[in-house]
Amino acid sequence: MSPEQGNFRTWWRSGAPWIWLNAGAVAISLVVVVGLLALIAARGLAHFWPQDILQITYRTSVETTEVVIGQLAGTEEVTPERFAESAGTPAPTGLESIERWLVKVGNRDRLPADFRWLNHHQIESISTPTELVRVERTEWGDFYGTLSAVLEEGRLVAEGAAAWAALQPRIDRVKTLREQARELQRGAIGRINHQLEGLRLERRSLELKDKATPEALADIELREQQLADEYAVLQQELNALYAAIDRDIILMDTAHSEGVRVPLSHVVEATQPNALSTIEKLGRYFHNIWTFVSTEPREANTEGGVFPAIFGTVMMVLLMSVMVTPFGVIAAVYLREYARQGAVIRLIRIAVNNLAGVPSIVYGVFGLGFFVYLIGGTVDEALFPEALPAPTFGTPGILWASMTLAILTVPVVIVSTEEGLSRIPRAVREGSLALGATKFETLWKVVLPMASPSIMTGVILAIARAAGEVAPLMLVGVVKLAPELPFDGNFPYLHLDRKFMHLGFHIYDVGFQSPNVEAARPLVYATAFLLVAVIIVLNLTVILMRNHLREKYRALEN
Repeated sequence: MSPEQGNFRTWWRSGAPWIWLNAGAVAISLVVVVGLLALIAARGLAHFWPQDILQITYRTSVETTEVVIGQLAGTEEVTPERFAESAGTPAPTGLESIERWLVKVGNRDRLPADFRWLNHHQIESISTPTELVRVERTEWGDFYGTLSAVLEEGRLVAEGAAAWAALQPRIDRVKTLREQARELQRGAIGRINHQLEGLRLERRSLELKDKATPEALADIELREQQLADEYAVLQQELNALYAAIDRDIILMDTAHSEGVRVPLSHVVEATQPNALSTIEKLGRYFHNIWTFVSTEPREANTEGGVFPAIFGTVMMVLLMSVMVTPFGVIAAVYLREYARQGAVIRLIRIAVNNLAGVPSIVYGVFGLGFFVYLIGGTVDEALFPEALPAPTFGTPGILWASMTLAILTVPVVIVSTEEGLSRIPRAVREGSLALGATKFETLWKVVLPMASPSIMTGVILAIARAAGEVAPLMLVGVVKLAPELPFDGNFPYLHLDRKFMHLGFHIYDVGFQSPNVEAARPLVYATAFLLVAVIIVLNLTVILMRNHLREKYRALEN
């Protein structure tokens, strides 16, 4: 055997190849993860950059052309065969591939579609006039054109070049009035509606208990009348706000028509991207990102923001963590510290490990049947009979969703806690007992604090899995659009019976249930990146707590 062969066998038997193999696998996995996140971030965050509005002269036939106004949304190259198949016309000769542009032309209420494919070889000219305006509306999507005039109660206020300067203060005014109307609706008017519903349930409760005396009903009617009078005053104030919002109208000239009336009550933003400098575009870019994370969705979730989904995701994960941590820790402490080790305990551990592999949709079916129908229905019959047949807790909501995910993730916490308890030296327990502490005191003041880093590790894994789950939530509480957050100013302030929005389900809904696929595609990437960011922030918070506890008890472990 040659020296080279001997050296190879020695190297092979040393286990070094497996170390390099594992290191390579970890490196490849890291590259894939970072690449995937970079792809999601690039495609999602690029959506918020204020792109220039193009004015394209497009040749539709040999003799005719038309003007197309819009923003470039994407490009692709297709083969002549695919072009002929999709366009229904023969492909141009002499071209190996045909470039097509996807242009967002907007104006959905006036055009067949708000996205249009243009063949690059049919484009005669492209320009970016600074006067082109993108108007973001509350409905019907974006509107592209040139601002020609601003009207106030039908009276001309400004036109031509002066119209843009007169427009911005009126948009700010409409935003302020719209916010006031929203606060009035969800504040004072919402409180009155909540109290009226309470009086209705109070009357129903008296009827069920055969205590609906004339005196009791008269008191309820008096309070209802007081609330009705207060409601009438607030409704007049709300109507006045709506009338003030509807005061202004702008006139827009498009590529196909002039003098199109756009009420400012439907306008969210109006910008001239072609007139912005790079610094101004950067400021608008961060403004668009903030709007995305701080506002509510609209237009079937294809526009607007995702704040309700962020709130619902974080709140559900926090509730799940509060529920799963004590339950999982208690179960692990019993199995490790108190239970007699034998065949039964081994079977229980096998069952716990197998529960981690059960498909999540099975947990959703269990949560729907056990938590929603059984427990929720029982709670309604016992505590809310006056509200029946309309369910209070006997319907999917954030409480049942959190409990379902707590059951789904509890095996992770149990296993992690048991591992932490098993690593604590026996001498630590014996030292505590020798000093006169009881077994419970030893467990509570010595063992559990030292095992807390492992407990936090279990919580981290539970959060990472629960935050991304979607299938069970579709059965136990998540919805496409929740008109109200689970938290408001009405007692008891935290309404765990309400349905909620979730970032994971929002991705599914926008990506696969949206009526406007082209408008939804960038939002899918943006929401996916945001979900990853939320999970990272939640995990980092718990990791910092774990590291602090690990450093605190490192001396005791040594």
